[in-house]
Amino acid sequence: MTFRLVLLLCLFVSAALTGPACAAGDRVALVIGNAKYPDADAPLKEPINDARDVAEELKRDGFTVEVQENAGGETMRRAFDRLYGKVRPGSVVLVFYSGFAIQSNRQSYMIPVDAQIWQEADVRRDGLSLETVLGEINSRGAGVKIALIDASRRNPFERRFRTSSAGLAPVIAPSGTLVMYSAALASVVSDSGRDHSLFVQELLKEIRVPDLTAEETLNRTRVGVTRASRSEQVPWISSSLAEDFSFVPGTGTGSRLTGGLSEGNSAPPAAPAPAPSPAPAQVAAAPATPPPAASPVPPPAQKAEKPAQPVLPPPSASPSPSPSNTPAANAAPSPQLALADDPVIKGLNDRLSANPDDVGALYRRGQVYASKGAYELAIKDFDATIRINPKDVEALNNRCWARTVIGELQGALKDCNEALRLRPNFVDALDSRGLVNLKSGATKNAIADFDAALKINPRLTSSLYGRGLAKQRNGAAQEGALDIANAKAMDPNIVSEYESYGVR
Repeated sequence: MTFRLVLLLCLFVSAALTGPACAAGDRVALVIGNAKYPDADAPLKEPINDARDVAEELKRDGFTVEVQENAGGETMRRAFDRLYGKVRPGSVVLVFYSGFAIQSNRQSYMIPVDAQIWQEADVRRDGLSLETVLGEINSRGAGVKIALIDASRRNPFERRFRTSSAGLAPVIAPSGTLVMYSAALASVVSDSGRDHSLFVQELLKEIRVPDLTAEETLNRTRVGVTRASRSEQVPWISSSLAEDFSFVPGTGTGSRLTGGLSEGNSAPPAAPAPAPSPAPAQVAAAPATPPPAASPVPPPAQKAEKPAQPVLPPPSASPSPSPSNTPAANAAPSPQLALADDPVIKGLNDRLSANPDDVGALYRRGQVYASKGAYELAIKDFDATIRINPKDVEALNNRCWARTVIGELQGALKDCNEALRLRPNFVDALDSRGLVNLKSGATKNAIADFDAALKINPRLTSSLYGRGLAKQRNGAAQEGALDIANAKAMDPNIVSEYESYGVR
């Protein structure tokens, strides 16, 4: 009799531990808010408050939550290791990250506050890959994996690269994963300067609605952000969930998740009015070409958040300065018309048709034109950007660089001087002006500019290589050869890059 009683008690306790009381242990979350980056002009205002509010909501929803604020690389790695250790087969695991992130080689990297990023290779060294994190969580047996990434911000690191890397990249995630970015792929939004981001405001509103599946919650969030921003900010969602999960279970049954994104059936009845080319939510497979940028028009005080250096491949693809808009029958389309068919440019053209003074679209289109070697068109867009905001140092630097490549050296020097007047020790403008002086034959001035840039960033390969060329032309052949050899060791492509600028 006593044995039976003990057995019944054990079974009762076991059932209790595997029921709702234990369910909290099956929901684990890591919430990170990074705001104080030394490389940024000022701390971000949104991430800390957003992280705290998201953490509190997740605790109410039964999650065991760890919160990290202004986390360095080692702190973030240890926090993720602790998260991995909490994962059990069938667990629900959620990662929320707010701060800066960068895409590199089609992966998105969360950036610690102490990251030292001067070249794209540094992103992979110091950043934490979202795909790697999700893969590790999956390998531990998690049933549902959710990543909410509020990091589609213009950041101070991207402007240091020759390659365009704005916004985030699509995620190739394991089965059973739900990922949401606060904006469309390859697009950015400006930090609002408010205490909370629009994305988190809408997320918290929807996550508190009971009896919605996770997909329904995030779809409703996407619709809310799109409506509130008048389609300037359209979050991106990717889903491969195959089981039911609700943040706040209710009395109903909800809609069954069957894998793939159910875009239309979970949105509130009143969908936002269509705007020019809003980016839809994406399914899990990576699109062949990212959708156009959908960043809102930044207010005047925030226009300088754009990256400074465009991608500048060889100018052979440059269009003629005044291509025809109506090519003759049977003739090959002009380069400008070919560029107009580019989906990113097409989307930006639509935005500029609706608002010719959309400074974000003008600047971004200038970058895209430059990345395709269409320097004259890029310069026109940077002209327009600077007319709207004459103090936009990134646009001034970009125009300086593009003018240098096509040989407009006097105008380029004026642009770089103005950028450095507005922002002394702006390393990108020092590097650009060094190239202007090198192409102009002012080798001593070039060496001085490259020296100044390298004092700020000793790993800036373009300045190291440029200084080597300038030293050789100034008679210091041995010193120049050493700089050139070191630069080529750091970046074997630096020679062809300079040749594309017309410097050999």
